[in-house]
Amino acid sequence: MIEELNIDINIPDMDLDISIADNGFDNRYIKSKVAKDIPAHKLKYRNAIKLANNIKIEEGIRYDCIVAGNFIFGDFIEAFITHNNAKCLQLTISTLSLDQNNVDSLVNLMTGNYVDNLNLIISDYFYAHERGSLIPYIYDKLDVDNRFQLASASSHTKITMFETLGGKKIVMHGSANLRSSSNIEQFTIEENPGLYDFHFEYHNRIIEKYMTINKEIKRNKSLRGEKLWNEIKK
Repeated sequence: MIEELNIDINIPDMDLDISIADNGFDNRYIKSKVAKDIPAHKLKYRNAIKLANNIKIEEGIRYDCIVAGNFIFGDFIEAFITHNNAKCLQLTISTLSLDQNNVDSLVNLMTGNYVDNLNLIISDYFYAHERGSLIPYIYDKLDVDNRFQLASASSHTKITMFETLGGKKIVMHGSANLRSSSNIEQFTIEENPGLYDFHFEYHNRIIEKYMTINKEIKRNKSLRGEKLWNEIKK
């Protein structure tokens, strides 16, 4: 018969610093640097206006948001700007799609003197699909006083950015298009000049290359795939 043996082994607690191993050999392992934690507000909302009322445009702010499927991002943009009484020198929006209510919301910002200049980038697929209905409506309502530009390209980015009269640069980026999609969406809002400049630089190239409004009423063909990427990476 084999008897069960109970052996107690006392192992002292050890605090091993692998970056300084006193073993006589070089140690290639070092402690990783701790990344700087940027404070962020984490919000969950169903209603665009209620969310906008709880966000203030301040230097260095960041909000991480999860929103319900009935949340309309286009409504949020209007409410966010008007609630903060923000004067936007330039508002640039890149979205896969939008609807007539979104267009009317942008008209409110333009006629209400909240936005001096508006740039709208939409996917070429959406442009082609809506060129007989919503696209003429967009031109009719927004192309006023040479303050609006519409670009159509093979782009899937969903970014809204604007620079205020006071010099703040706001970027909103995430999964949401302007209209509701019946899906849970996420997006981040932050006042970040570096991020704004990065996104604006390549979006501005798209606008300049594939604008559909100019003095000659000439509409450039949108680029797809590799050609579009080559324009962006210049």
